[in-house]
Amino acid sequence: MKNYDVFNGDADGICSLVQLRLAEPRDAVLVTGVKRDIKLLDRLHIEPNDAITVLDISMQKNHAALVKSLDEGATVFYADHHNPGERVEHSSLEALIDTSSLKCTALIIDEHLNHKYPLWAITAAFGDNLSNVAYEYASRIELSSADTETLKLLGELINYNGYGASLDDLFFPPDELYKACVNFTSPLDFVQERQDIISILKSGYEDDLSKALTQPLLHSSDTVNVIKFPNDKWARRISGTFSNIISNKNPTQSHIILTEKNNGDYVVSLRAPQDQLTGADEIALQFPTGGGRKGAAGINALPEQDLARLIECTETFYS
Repeated sequence: MKNYDVFNGDADGICSLVQLRLAEPRDAVLVTGVKRDIKLLDRLHIEPNDAITVLDISMQKNHAALVKSLDEGATVFYADHHNPGERVEHSSLEALIDTSSLKCTALIIDEHLNHKYPLWAITAAFGDNLSNVAYEYASRIELSSADTETLKLLGELINYNGYGASLDDLFFPPDELYKACVNFTSPLDFVQERQDIISILKSGYEDDLSKALTQPLLHSSDTVNVIKFPNDKWARRISGTFSNIISNKNPTQSHIILTEKNNGDYVVSLRAPQDQLTGADEIALQFPTGGGRKGAAGINALPEQDLARLIECTETFYS
């Protein structure tokens, strides 16, 4: 029998698993990758009685592999907030799925654990650009303003570290960053004790963001802004975080960040307007490699010839 912990390599996935393993320590094979590497269940070689924990990856994108794992005798605990597509029903599956635009997976786990590690959940919410939710939660538990801002920075940095075409683009492999985080019951202690990690991520973030801010608009209207990034490591790292930043600065517009790939396609980060957090997943799912959640979604490979259709779909949805 093997235990597998399968999780998204962003702040939400990492902070979700940190909470679970602080509460329920378990030796497990870690299965993760860059943020957009979400078909992770395909990597598993399941035997009867294996136990799989799956956090913050789309059930829709892993449907076939999930069914196969269950049929082969595995038990699965699955928590996620993305569009699940067709639900899977099985006696060996416990699924906590909540697609509310005000939820991330770490908040689902926080509720599941009866709020045992709220600071890690708040960190994840900030990383997933649910800042209003995170601030409200921090206020509710009477967290100081200074500590709240520390968690905000940490969430954004962990999330920033997850973006890239491959692990070579990242400063830290997500499994190694998780192993560092899980040693601390409080993320505030992590920040204090692991300044070696924080300083590297903060320096990289600031440098990449300065480059992103110089990129011109490809398309702009009252409804949607489109910005194109070049095929560079810095662009791949900052694309998702930058999408969140400009979305927060321009809350009445949707935003599309295009990052060029080697073959001429684009990786797309799509953000719904902050004043109507809905529809991003519906738009992205109109394209073969698209997926996500109501407020934020992505397309892993958008051909150049489909760009006009993406802009048109976005304009139409939010008009």
